[in-house]
Amino acid sequence: MIKILLFVVFVSAATANPHFHGKAPRIELNDGNSMPTLGLGTSVKGGVKGNEVQLAVEVAIDAGYRLIDTAQLYKSEDQVGRAVKNKILDGTVRREDLFILTKLWNDKHAKHLVVPALQESLKQLDLPYVDLFLIHWPVEDFPNNTFGETDYLDTWEGMEECKRLGLAKSIGVSNFNVEQLERLLAHAKVRPAANEIEVNPNLTQKKLTKYCKDRGIVIIAYAPLGSIPASKNNKDSPAPHLDDPLLTEIAEKYNKNTVQVVLRYLIDRGLVPIPKSTTPARIEQNIDLFDFCLTPQDIQLIDKFNKDYRTIDIPEWRSHKYYPF
Repeated sequence: MIKILLFVVFVSAATANPHFHGKAPRIELNDGNSMPTLGLGTSVKGGVKGNEVQLAVEVAIDAGYRLIDTAQLYKSEDQVGRAVKNKILDGTVRREDLFILTKLWNDKHAKHLVVPALQESLKQLDLPYVDLFLIHWPVEDFPNNTFGETDYLDTWEGMEECKRLGLAKSIGVSNFNVEQLERLLAHAKVRPAANEIEVNPNLTQKKLTKYCKDRGIVIIAYAPLGSIPASKNNKDSPAPHLDDPLLTEIAEKYNKNTVQVVLRYLIDRGLVPIPKSTTPARIEQNIDLFDFCLTPQDIQLIDKFNKDYRTIDIPEWRSHKYYPF
């Protein structure tokens, strides 16, 4: 079973010592490392503009975030690295207080390409190591829209080499289903520490999250708000919407907003949500979650929104033998 490690941080201590662990408690990984229970996502719809990711990460670290999620695909690693460097230099945080996560893109699945790909990410981040390195998708494809046939078991051997070399403290996967995880666990020398997947009230993923929890694999939840962001501009998107009556009622009970309720819902299920935003006020609100907990009844009510509806899907990959959905 996954253990939650609560690091009690008093405001007075944080003020006296800037090198504190941040606002989020930490969750233990199966390799002895630990990670915060909430992070900042840095993918930007439509692509990164200017230095918006750097500024967002700096705001997030000031607000108490210690987990920053990036990827080779996002083209944001350099900005994450600059923000981290700035916050270390100004004394806000130490490198060892942070948990930096990046991901291997699909065209670097060949075993001999994995270590060089992480080395390039580390160059972009200007860091000697990352805390967690994930295979972004089990599917190998290339910029010319052709598929590769590399077995993700071979890719995993390259990931294990990254850990052996100290380039990544922990390694894991993203968008892997139960069958793929079973096959990986049967062959791996190092168990994946985490699986990053879409989880939200529209897509509760009960079977996959239980499978991972039972095997000590932490679930990182991307797209944690599901259809809520789209509902601001499209009232035909699946419930819940930002002003959903049920979420509003629960939020009022705790003096929170509906987004905070949804993020807390995921945390109370033992998951690690990584909401993304470049808006300072939202970044700060999204981590203001650790002074309340939902009741089991609250969680059951939110579970009822599940429609197995994905906000992230790539239909052009469906013909690949390792397509996970």
